[in-house]
Amino acid sequence: MQSTAHILMIQPANFSFNAETAVNNAFQVEGNADNAQQKALEEFENFVCTLRLHNINVTVVRDAPFPDTPDSIFPNNWISFHGHTICLYPMYAHNRRLERKPELIEMLKHKYNIERIIDLTHYEEKNKFLEGTGSMVLDRDNRIAYACLSPRTDIAVLDDFCRQMSYLPVVFTATDKNNTPIYHTNVMMCVADRYVVVCLESIRNKKQADDLKSTISMTGKEIIAIKFSQVKHFAGNMLQVQNTKGEQLLVMSSQAYHSLTKAQIKKIEKFNPVIHVPLTTIETNGGGSARCMMAEIFTDRNHV
Repeated sequence: MQSTAHILMIQPANFSFNAETAVNNAFQVEGNADNAQQKALEEFENFVCTLRLHNINVTVVRDAPFPDTPDSIFPNNWISFHGHTICLYPMYAHNRRLERKPELIEMLKHKYNIERIIDLTHYEEKNKFLEGTGSMVLDRDNRIAYACLSPRTDIAVLDDFCRQMSYLPVVFTATDKNNTPIYHTNVMMCVADRYVVVCLESIRNKKQADDLKSTISMTGKEIIAIKFSQVKHFAGNMLQVQNTKGEQLLVMSSQAYHSLTKAQIKKIEKFNPVIHVPLTTIETNGGGSARCMMAEIFTDRNHV
């Protein structure tokens, strides 16, 4: 199943600009540090409320103030759910590794029917990284892992994930207008049930771009192309979710939504309605947007 009606979100305790991640995240801009936590918390609460109003099941976990984890609001980078399996991922920034808090993992194991843990975190010792569904955009229906290589997305770790989870890796290089590698695949690509939003112009290698288009076409999904300028406004950082009625919805930030053309919105709404919320503080200081804040849960709750 490509989308889920159950989302895990982490309520921030110490949200702020993270200098450790800014070295290769061109989307980060240091904002007003004095009230970043309070503004991010307001944006977070509004986001959760909006999702719930649309009948999406949201599990909210409050981050602990210690250790200090300024990016804990983006849980999809360190954990992903796959039926009775969870995967734990190697993170580039040292302070992001602290987000994998043992008590949180134990709580999730107790709450959900987890039978298997694929732990890839040992790659950190080799300075090789794969930051979850930031580094990979998964076509769960067709078991394809799309990934643009970057300092945070290593092909060896990707291949290990794909081998253990029976996914096909589709790898390419994507850069921004300044020819800087795009740090996470999920800022330039979103895979939904019947369509794919992708910035094809960020893939300078024609063969790689053609291969990507060919793979998407073989899955029967329609390509909705976006531009560099829209990626800069987080238009690629979207996630299709279900609500409890089984209806599909595409979730994004208001900045992303307002960067889209009427024609693009019309194409998307042919498949599903759009939900958007303002996330300005989170996007500016954190360099991530709506999709990064949602870890999809595809695992049943325990009934004990």
